[in-house]
Amino acid sequence: MRVPALITALAVAATITASAIAPARAEPSADDRAAFKALVQQQLDAFRRDDAAGAYSHAAPGIRQMFPSPDVFMTMVRQAYPPVYRSQSVAFGEVVDGPLGPMEKVYLTASDGSGWIALYSFQKQADGTWKISGCQLLKDEAPTI
Repeated sequence: MRVPALITALAVAATITASAIAPARAEPSADDRAAFKALVQQQLDAFRRDDAAGAYSHAAPGIRQMFPSPDVFMTMVRQAYPPVYRSQSVAFGEVVDGPLGPMEKVYLTASDGSGWIALYSFQKQADGTWKISGCQLLKDEAPTI
């Protein structure tokens, strides 16, 4: 077997193996998308009320391991995610497939008027419900109209 043919054969084998190990994810259903929006909105509402326990209740187990109490979680959000903690306005965007599962783009206007995109990720729990597994905050550089 020539070297290019061997490389091609190995690449095909690797692709087949990767497909078997990481099965394709199903597109989130309309019910899943509604659940994502409800989770984010309920958590944002809890932040506005300074309801640490309410906000924390929507966090996935991995988040709870990193921030072991509602108060620790709320302190982290206040310090690291001010646009999430106190947004003036919220608009829900598309749901995209992220590296670990579904993610929803949420467009926020911070209290100072700046625009932000919060990429919320979700994790399906053993009981079939969804929890928020992360949030990446990006400055929205789109011009305002």
